Parts: sequence; structure tokens; C-alpha cells
Amino acid sequence: MRYSVGLFKAPLFAMKYPLLRSFADLLPELGQYDAIIDVRSPLEFAEDHVPGAINCPVLNNEERIRVGTHYRQVGAFEAKKLGAALVAKNVAQHIEMLFYSHPQSWKPLVYCWRGGNRSGAMAHILAKVGWPVTRIDGGYKAYRSHVNTELTSLPATFHYQVLCGPTGSGKSRLLRTLVQQGAQVLDLEQLANHRGSVLGNVPDSEQPSQKWFETGIWHALRQFDPDRPVFIEAESKKVGKLRVPDSLMTCMRASACTVIALPLADRVHLLLDEYAHFVQDAAHLTHQLDLLAPLHGKDRIAQWRMLAESGEMPKLVEALLASHYDALYAQSVKRNFSELGSATMLPLADGSTQTFEQAAAQLIATAT
Repeated sequence: MRYSVGLFKAPLFAMKYPLLRSFADLLPELGQYDAIIDVRSPLEFAEDHVPGAINCPVLNNEERIRVGTHYRQVGAFEAKKLGAALVAKNVAQHIEMLFYSHPQSWKPLVYCWRGGNRSGAMAHILAKVGWPVTRIDGGYKAYRSHVNTELTSLPATFHYQVLCGPTGSGKSRLLRTLVQQGAQVLDLEQLANHRGSVLGNVPDSEQPSQKWFETGIWHALRQFDPDRPVFIEAESKKVGKLRVPDSLMTCMRASACTVIALPLADRVHLLLDEYAHFVQDAAHLTHQLDLLAPLHGKDRIAQWRMLAESGEMPKLVEALLASHYDALYAQSVKRNFSELGSATMLPLADGSTQTFEQAAAQLIATAT
């Protein structure tokens, strides 16, 4: 076998790398790469990234700021020298710590913000080693443009079965059971890391960025079979602070509905189970209740606070359902879901696992 002369001795066929390809061309082949490497800073990566990517920054958050400041205050040439030294050091560290044991057949895909200097540096060195590396033309921006375009039309390629029902009726639990039984489920609250109400924030956990939420929706939809139904919970336009894409909302609101009905006592028990963190942290709960004051007035909020502070959680949950959640939910679904009038009713006898498993099996069997 013939070899090139240089610091890195590699087969001549490796000299055609790195390849530069568009994201649209790469999309059907993403699963064929051994690693998708995002070389942007950790902050950029945290906001959004290609699903399945790992973060191997060639400039960390502080270094990126430092190079940018140097560019503005000193000049482009000096900034490039500084950046080159930092990038070379970081790429070397990634090779030593993460890539060193990989065989020559290891096939990485690399990208940065625009597919320019940062990914180019990483890809160039990996290719010189002899790895068959590919770089995304246009980088993250090209990927993001593709997702934005897809989200305007992709939701309409599926038919949805929308689960309706008042708070505590078990819609989210039923979605999880449907997943266990092999159904296609788009769980927006799970993707948004929020339960969709003023008390719906998940403790000690932030919601993702809007972009990452949309990436999650796109990634889930592109794996679904258009010939099978997609089960989804009736949601408002926002889940916590995150906005559901308009195209998906339009499809949801015109889709067939199934109304879940669970006895009140079981609804209370289910909510106490799923919101157990509020039982353990009454101070946090009372703070969240204060947010309802514009709707219910200070006197009613004071009554609810007393129930929370005295540990009378079942009574508090019943009061919230009767005076707040049920009325708001009824108004919202009637206004927004055009097929609600012809909805299928699905009464649940209780909140047991067996009941939910039977309900999920029934939904799968009857979905069209």
C-alpha cells in the first residue's frame, strides 16, 4: 500500500477527506456515522444540537469570548493566532482522551456554527490522521434551517389521535402506557419537561430551549410511520414557556379526539402521586398558588394556602380541580378542538396499572 509523506502517515485514499456534504444529503445516513461531533462551545450545544451529537468544543465558552474580544480590540491576525493555539490544544486533547483508541475505520461527522473555521480545523486534523471524516456544509445553521422548514409540513403527513380529559384524568400516564405497548406517541409535555399548567414545572429541572423543544418534535416525527396513528395529548399553544409549532397545533385541533374519564377520587390520588414534590415542599406550592391570584382573588388563594400549609393536600387538589382546572380545561378544549363534539368516550374504572393497560390496548385496536 502506498503512503503519503508527512507528519501523519496515512493511505493515499484518505487524502480525499474531509468530505463536505449538505445536511439534506446526510440526513438519511446519519445513523451510519460512528459519532456526530459538535465542536461548538458548551453553551451553543446546550441550546440546540443535532440529535445524538456529542460536544467536543474546540473553543470552550470562555475561550470563545476571549478570541472574540481579541478580534475586536487587537485585530483579526492576532485573534486568529490566539484561536489557532487554543483550537490545536483542544483538538489534541479530544484525540488523546476520546478518539485515540478508535480504529482507522471510525467514521465521524463534524459540524460547527456555519461549517467554517472550527469544524474545518477538527475535520482537517482527523482526516490527516486517516479517519474518513465528513463535515456538514453550512454547519448547525444549515441543520436548523432544515428543521424549521420540515416543521412547517412534516406534522401534516401524520394522522393523530388526541387524548382529551380534565386534569388528573391520566392522559400522560396513558401516553406512557401506549409507548410501552408499541404505539407511536408524541409526548409534548415530556419533550418540554413541563406538565402544562401553572403548577407544571418539574422540580430542580429547567425546561429546554425553544430550539431544542422543536428539535425533539422534529426528531420524534421523522421516526414515525405515516400509515400508523400518532397519539398525542390535547395541549394549548404553550407548554410552560415553550410554544408548540403552529403547523402541529393546526393538525392536532382538527384531529379525532378521545375523552378520558376517571373518577374524582382516582384523579386526586393520581395528581398527588405525580406532584409529590409539592407535598414535600409546601412553601414552593404556596408560591405557585399565588400566581393564580389574578384569576381567583386573594381570599380564595388564602384558603388554598391554608390547606397546603396544614398538609390537607387531598382537599386542596379537589378544590383546585373544582374551581380552577376543570372549568379552564373545558373552555379550552371546546374552543380549540373542532372534533370534540364527535369524540369517543373512554371511561376508566380506576387508576390501576391494569386499567391503563387495558385502555391503551383498546385505543391501539380501535385507532384509525
